[in-house]
Amino acid sequence: MSDIETTTVSDEGYACTSQVGDFDLQIDATGETGPDPNTALVATYASCYIPAFRVGAQQRGIEDLGTVQIDASAELDDDDDLASIAFDLHVEADVDDDDLDEIVARGEDICHVHSALREELQADIAAYADAF
Repeated sequence: MSDIETTTVSDEGYACTSQVGDFDLQIDATGETGPDPNTALVATYASCYIPAFRVGAQQRGIEDLGTVQIDASAELDDDDDLASIAFDLHVEADVDDDDLDEIVARGEDICHVHSALREELQADIAAYADAF
């Protein structure tokens, strides 16, 4: 048996609904009725990276980061394929630069989406502490 199983259906056009456990996820290649696949991937990446970043902080003895926000951006190539991804990571806690760099790197090691992407698509992360 597989570790992950989903079912994706498109009744017509370019919109799809994926059944993911008890959740419906709607993706539309045209971006009309839901996010397009590239946008969904970037959002999924950020949603995976934030918990990984929090775990990395806990491993360095920093328990309370407060609010963590990623402003993600991505560039597309001429074929509308993802060419690059960047994260501006804002952390409420006042974390010193050395710890912040270590936590960013640890988050990259822990994040499953980061690991799944080819190296040139892994996010270029700029992190800012004491951001809120």
